[in-house]
Amino acid sequence: MAATLVLALASAALVLVLTDVATTAATPVNGAQRMASPPAKVSEAQAGAGLVAKTLATANPLYKTGRLTDVNCSPGSLPAGSMVAYRRFLTRVTACLNKAWAAQFRKAGMPFSKPRLRIITRKVRTPCGTWNTGADGVYCSTDRTMYLMISKEQLRNPFPLGITRLIAHEYGHHVQQVSGIWSYYWTARMTAGKAKRLQLSRSSELQAECLSSVFMSTMKDSPLVTAADWTYTVNWFKKNGAKGWPQNDHGKGPTQAAWMTRGFNRGTPGSCNTWATHPRNVT
Repeated sequence: MAATLVLALASAALVLVLTDVATTAATPVNGAQRMASPPAKVSEAQAGAGLVAKTLATANPLYKTGRLTDVNCSPGSLPAGSMVAYRRFLTRVTACLNKAWAAQFRKAGMPFSKPRLRIITRKVRTPCGTWNTGADGVYCSTDRTMYLMISKEQLRNPFPLGITRLIAHEYGHHVQQVSGIWSYYWTARMTAGKAKRLQLSRSSELQAECLSSVFMSTMKDSPLVTAADWTYTVNWFKKNGAKGWPQNDHGKGPTQAAWMTRGFNRGTPGSCNTWATHPRNVT
């Protein structure tokens, strides 16, 4: 099945690249690849600030906004062999994401800003650092840009649902950034050991995947998101979602599939609160 290879590429693309906002380091770091360092000492003031940041993650106003706004997204077809068609398709999907999440932030009474989209055909160096080996897409928080690399194989065998899910995942990281959820993520990493850092990374990645599925649910049973293709995609990630990652920083395949299913079935940002759930749910 042509979708199998495209899903494999999309799975490898679940990478985020961002500036560590909790430190004063001059060079941005790759969140998924960052090495563990000894716990840092924090002052009482910093600890208090951490509690505030934690609330933004565990009790964010977005969680109370109900179902994600359905903006009647219909990006059209994605014919094989056309970069022009790919750009048009991804631009339309991004426009849908912008409308849906802008409306959700208004419900929450929170300010919102759109991310940038950059479509590329070869690896580039982003403001956050070098391109990740094997990645098809990254989100860089420094310039708040989603970078999507379209390969020749994707051009030959496009899978519209797969690429839509991917860009919605990277958009999920942007939602985490502008909503303040990542403030807790990076504050918590400052004092965390290796095991805790991996857990925090899984919480971030699994939430982005869940938020992606929430958006996909607004197009349920449409030509883009058929029941058969969605079931196939979830099952593929259940079996293969953890492959390709040297350490468990994205979650096990069944865990990824569980959060995908949860977000898709409930359709609400509140269903994606990976920060307040039991640790066993982000393994």
